[in-house]
Amino acid sequence: MAERNIGLEILEGVREIKEYKKGNLSLKTSRLSEPSPPRTIREKLKLSQIAFANLMGVSVRTLQDWEQGRRKPKGPAKSLLRIAEQNPNAFLTLS
Repeated sequence: MAERNIGLEILEGVREIKEYKKGNLSLKTSRLSEPSPPRTIREKLKLSQIAFANLMGVSVRTLQDWEQGRRKPKGPAKSLLRIAEQNPNAFLTLS
């Protein structure tokens, strides 16, 4: 495996940013859709709250708060919900 030159990679990134800001370069971007509500995803997967919370790496209480609208999933939890919804087989093989 070739050794990486981190300094060169950073400089190339800075050059790309400058070119993008000047309008000389377009960057590939994508928007992630909001996942369905946790309860909807859990029910589609046919999992109990305990099993789903364990797969998500959160407490059952946190999951209950999400399902009852007291809190909203953020960050990595939102990403896991997207995976669970869009690729349930990958998610279910975590157990």
